[in-house]
Amino acid sequence: MTLKLYFAPGACSFVPHALLEAAGAPFEPVLVKLHKGEQQGPEYRAINPRGQVPVLVDGDEVITQILAIVTWLDHRFPQCEFLPREPLARVRVLETLAWMNNTVHPTFTHVFMPFKFTVDPQAQAAIKAHAAAQYGALLGEIEALAGQAAAAGRAYLGGDRFGPLDAYALTLLRWGGFAGHDPQACPVLWAHVQRIAQLPAVARAIARERLQLNVYQAP
Repeated sequence: MTLKLYFAPGACSFVPHALLEAAGAPFEPVLVKLHKGEQQGPEYRAINPRGQVPVLVDGDEVITQILAIVTWLDHRFPQCEFLPREPLARVRVLETLAWMNNTVHPTFTHVFMPFKFTVDPQAQAAIKAHAAAQYGALLGEIEALAGQAAAAGRAYLGGDRFGPLDAYALTLLRWGGFAGHDPQACPVLWAHVQRIAQLPAVARAIARERLQLNVYQAP
């Protein structure tokens, strides 16, 4: 076994986790307990000095960052077509994936970990509230993407095959519950996520991470 994925339950590492399950190739899942600070320990820092998940180890190669890992998995398992083969369609998926990773994800970080941006408790509360409102609008954009896919008769957000956009959308909508957003307020996206969660490969990743899709609690 040459493939090893370092992941944390519920984190963005769910994206390569689900893709590896979909590829059907043997891999070793390695749980990193972020709440215990394992990502900051010397053993993990020796693998990824930035102390982040996910990390994909393929033989002697260590690959970090979602876009890089997804691109590598698409190369490693071309039969899965995680990214479309047609050049422009491929670029569009990468465009959306980059936006999810560099805009939607960091916005949630401001909700979930405002202490990263200030030590002032009042400022933290303001950052969290502002980012939560922004996050709702971003989920609205993903809802629109799901609506466009449905209208075009596409089964998946990136085309005709399950791919990283579907796994990331599931993760981001789930995070919305922690940000105070009921996933059912995005009915098309919520239906899509529930369907994706029933795919055997995705279901295996969900079971390993022990995830609950809807974590929203009404105030």
